Amino acid sequence: MPIAQLWRFLKVGVLNTLFGYALYATLVAIGLQMFVAQIVGTVIAVAFNYFTYSRHVFHAAPTSRMRFVLSYALNYLVSLAALAVAAIVVPSPYLAGLLATLVTAAINFVVLRRFVFAASPDQSAADAVPWLRPAAISE
Repeated sequence: MPIAQLWRFLKVGVLNTLFGYALYATLVAIGLQMFVAQIVGTVIAVAFNYFTYSRHVFHAAPTSRMRFVLSYALNYLVSLAALAVAAIVVPSPYLAGLLATLVTAAINFVVLRRFVFAASPDQSAADAVPWLRPAAISE
C-alpha cells in the first residue's frame, strides 16, 4: 500500500472516528440508552464514512456499495460485542463507547482495504494470504 494512501486513511479514519464517537456521545447525553445511541449513530456514520473513504482514501479503487454496507453490518456486530464487554469492565457509557470504537476502527481498516475497496474479494484475499496466489511455473 502506498504510504500516501495509508496516511490519508489514518487522517480520514480519525475524522470518521471522531464524528462517530461525537454522535454517539451526543445521543447518550440527550438521554438515549447506549445501545440505541450506538445503532442510530452507526446508521448515520455509515453514510458519512462511505463518502469520506470513497472520495478521499480509496478514490482510485473500484467501489462496491454492497460490500461497504455488509462490512459495516459486520462492523456493527463487532462494535456491539465490544461495547457489551467494555460496559462490563468500565462503568461509564462514554468510556465504554470509546473503547468499542477503537477496537472496531482497527478491524474496519483491514476489511475496507481488503474487501470493500478492492478489485474483487478473491483478489484481495490472495494478496492478504501469499499461499493463495497461483504458483508461477518456470520452464
